[in-house]
Amino acid sequence: MKTLYFDCSSGISGNMTLGALLEIVGDNDYLINELKKLNIDEYEINISKKIKNGITGTYVDVILKHQHGHEHHHEHDHHHSHRNLDDVYNIIDNSTLDDNVKELAKRIFMRVAKAESKVHNKTLSEVHFHEVGATDSIVDIVGTAILINKINPDKIISSVVNDGYGFIQCAHGTMSVPVPATSEIFADSDAKLRQIDIDTELVTPTGAAIITELSSDFSVLPTMKIEKIGWGAGLKDLSIPNVLKVYYGETDN
Repeated sequence: MKTLYFDCSSGISGNMTLGALLEIVGDNDYLINELKKLNIDEYEINISKKIKNGITGTYVDVILKHQHGHEHHHEHDHHHSHRNLDDVYNIIDNSTLDDNVKELAKRIFMRVAKAESKVHNKTLSEVHFHEVGATDSIVDIVGTAILINKINPDKIISSVVNDGYGFIQCAHGTMSVPVPATSEIFADSDAKLRQIDIDTELVTPTGAAIITELSSDFSVLPTMKIEKIGWGAGLKDLSIPNVLKVYYGETDN
């Protein structure tokens, strides 16, 4: 069986997932062209190599375009910062992406929305994707669905997911790690989470939603004939390499 194994020993985020899967697919243009089908143009994607503790990985940066000088662009921007689940589903549904990609992306988004809904005590339709930035989330989540659909593995499994500890600053003030949405996403799944001795957030809500939706099991690497490894670089410089390592290969049934 063609299998993807996610090593989340340094956590997981949306852009780390994109970086790792891009290395396995080996075609940056494929991702960029597929994402154009969403018909949202308020971002650019910058794909580069980054070295983390001596390991080279692919770093995917979603850069939001700031549009100046036009009233309607300003309102436009304001609207983008407060998209709810219906808005996001509409963008996905109105795109010309494959149905598989649409369905997977929507399932991942639903996991984030459910967790935010519980944390903020709001209904699903009242939850706004502003915390991680709506556009970033759309690109990370839809991009992940695009690449998974392209790789088309028979099975996806993951290590136990490591998060750090301590506190981080966010839009609502200071939050303990794992942040509430990440904790709730894991609580609403069969996934396995633990904390390690790193004083920062390693698992973002987007990363949590991606891995809990994709992975059918959380254990050590099974016997695999490894064909490719994708390294996705994160933003942080830590005592451990801030990379997501994804194995692609053949496992026994």
